Amino acid sequence: MSEALGVRVAGLSKRFRQAGGALPVLDGLTFDVAPGRFVSLLGPSGAGKSTLLGILAGLDAPSAGTVMLYGATLPPAPPRLGQVGLMPQRDLLLPWRSALGNATSGLEVRGVPVAQARAAALALFQAFGLREFAHSAPAALSGGMRQRVAFARSALAARGLLLLDEPFGALDALTRAALQEWLLGVWEQLATTVILVTHDVDEAVLLSDRVYVLSPRPARIAHETAIPLPRPRTLDSAATPEFARLRAELLAALRAAGSLPATQRRTEPVR
Repeated sequence: MSEALGVRVAGLSKRFRQAGGALPVLDGLTFDVAPGRFVSLLGPSGAGKSTLLGILAGLDAPSAGTVMLYGATLPPAPPRLGQVGLMPQRDLLLPWRSALGNATSGLEVRGVPVAQARAAALALFQAFGLREFAHSAPAALSGGMRQRVAFARSALAARGLLLLDEPFGALDALTRAALQEWLLGVWEQLATTVILVTHDVDEAVLLSDRVYVLSPRPARIAHETAIPLPRPRTLDSAATPEFARLRAELLAALRAAGSLPATQRRTEPVR
């Protein structure tokens, strides 16, 4: 992997044209992500989190504001395709390509020779526990394996910044927990910067160094919380008093911003 890249977002806004006027989605977002950090953007569905990732990846342009990438040897620069890997909510694996072929697709688009791309992917497959499934078709893989292949594809395509758009949201609870713990283990090996968008409070606390709470659309930064839980972390970290304190802080911030899902409001204890 290349050196981790930091992200600097300043006054970022996005509006979509529609009949009768403009739909504001993002409203003046300003935040920083230091190189090599894992940061979560926590907010309700429809808050514009996926729109924000598209802008960070350089796939869309903001209506106002700036996004800058920076690193030890890279001066502040606009986002550029090839420096950023984006993993969407669904794995989107190509059914006619093997697991290995799917993982190398991003490198091939960048013009990396096939043999070099396959060697890089096989090395990552070994670390990801996928080596024996390299030549399997996507249909022969479990949901968790498919997500790991998709993660490998995104990680290989990235040059220092990896954007995750609720990558485990469609999985069952046990598979989701297993992949969260798996991600905790592989992230340090990758030595890259990660920005995760999620509406899962526990996931944000477990994985992150810092969490930004977003308001409902148009999204604003409503709260910022540092996550001082020691690393390496496992699922057992969720049983600690500090985890419970951080979870309560984020739930309170979501409630204050009007972002707390109705299901969580109903499960809050009556006082």
